[in-house]
Amino acid sequence: MRAVVLVKVALQSILKNTMRSLLTMLGIIIGVGAVIVMVAVGLGAQQRIQQQIENLGTNMIVLTAGATTQGGVSQGAQSFNRLTVANVDALRRESTLLTAISPVIVTGGHVQGGVGNWRTMVNGVAVDYATIRDWGTSSGSFFDATDVRVARKVVVIGATVAANLYPEQDPVGQEIQIRSVPFRIIGVLAAKGQTASGSDQDDVVLAPYTTVQTRLAGRQFIPQILASTASPSDIRGAMEEITSIMREQHRLAAWEDNDFTVRNQADLAEAAQSTTEVMTLLLAAIASISLLVGGIGIMNIMLVSVTERTREIGIRLAIGARGSDVMIQFLVESTVMSLVGGAIGTAAGFAGASVLGHFTGWNTAVSVPTVVLALAFSASVGIFFGFYPARRASTLDPIEALRYE
Repeated sequence: MRAVVLVKVALQSILKNTMRSLLTMLGIIIGVGAVIVMVAVGLGAQQRIQQQIENLGTNMIVLTAGATTQGGVSQGAQSFNRLTVANVDALRRESTLLTAISPVIVTGGHVQGGVGNWRTMVNGVAVDYATIRDWGTSSGSFFDATDVRVARKVVVIGATVAANLYPEQDPVGQEIQIRSVPFRIIGVLAAKGQTASGSDQDDVVLAPYTTVQTRLAGRQFIPQILASTASPSDIRGAMEEITSIMREQHRLAAWEDNDFTVRNQADLAEAAQSTTEVMTLLLAAIASISLLVGGIGIMNIMLVSVTERTREIGIRLAIGARGSDVMIQFLVESTVMSLVGGAIGTAAGFAGASVLGHFTGWNTAVSVPTVVLALAFSASVGIFFGFYPARRASTLDPIEALRYE
């Protein structure tokens, strides 16, 4: 009951000077609101990056060419390519953890058809590519194993290519030319959007890798092999399997380094998440400065309040109140003022995050732990900066306080 009375008295004191109290709480309001908005932007960025990485595929493992060294100087990633279709066949035959595997032969070119032409990337892939990338079709279907085996001239085009060559119509069944080689469109890929690096995943044409290798690329070596596992827990084991099989395929001695690189999307996600987490913490730290400024404002106004209520304090002490009772009263007032400011700041933070996301198109995500932490921090600010004024009030001499005019 005593706590309820203390809070009631604190609210009455705050409402007695509403405008002054609002101005005092302004720093807390801005601080809490800014923290919530900044953290919402950071969390939204994390979610967006995670979504983009998940769009790359399901439990995906990426095998790329390694680096070569000339004159003691590394020539960079993928400068030494020994990956072949035979490696793909060996991985498919010997691996026990891989559920899907596909070579990726990348080549560029102008695509002619529909209303004009469009320059895009042409990827030669296997049937498993759709499973690895978790990529379905919005129209038509993906090519099958027979198309790959006989090197049939069929393609599945991305949503961007379809929109530019066949606006407002279904291109399935139409014929296009890639470097003067005719291909039949059998499907349109479902839209995936941009990657974390900003490239358009839908600006692509997929064809059987056998067709691309013989008709377009003309290269024996392939730049990339994609694979996937049944569950995320199998990824590490699968990567060790791939490394072992590939070292045997390339006849590497025990002392020789790998001439290939094996990565997985979990590593990409971890790197991206750590970057955005640092950014979120930095933004929150900057915004928290406003809370400290608000705390100084609360301390200042509480010192003024102690001076204004000196006679009231003297009367309470004279009729038997202890110094600790007076100190608790003023601490409760400063804490309630901080919490009220924090509540208003929370509402402002939710509104600010929503408005920012609406007008900028950014992803924003307000988390409950962030709100709780901001309110707890604002209460701590009230207690910390309210302690000195409360302590000063509790040590007043009753006689001197009663004489105060």
